[in-house]
Amino acid sequence: QVQLVESGGGLVQAGGSLRLSCAASGRTFSMYTMAWFRQAPGKEREFVARITGTGGSTLYADSVKGRFTISRDNAKNTVYLQMNSLKPEDTAVYYCAAGPVISRSVTGYPYWGQGTQVTVSS
Repeated sequence: QVQLVESGGGLVQAGGSLRLSCAASGRTFSMYTMAWFRQAPGKEREFVARITGTGGSTLYADSVKGRFTISRDNAKNTVYLQMNSLKPEDTAVYYCAAGPVISRSVTGYPYWGQGTQVTVSS
């Protein structure tokens, strides 16, 4: 089993930055593709970014390219999302996820954290 716990969310002004962290349990962290998704009120959960097991490949949604960076530290069993130049439309609950398949779909990730709220004010 994999258990995930997100942290680092909060309230920030437009143009500011936040770094989200996701701590994972287990001894097989490096086997999993890790991803970040987000869900705004009234909208479906959407893909934000993913990173493969060794960190060799990353992929971003068009809406966050050039602003967000996903990274991982397998020695610490932790994945990060550095968010810069934040916009009000980035406001959402952010979730980290783990799965055995390289994917950008919700269905590719059997393990999920509880979510952390990010609110960007203007």
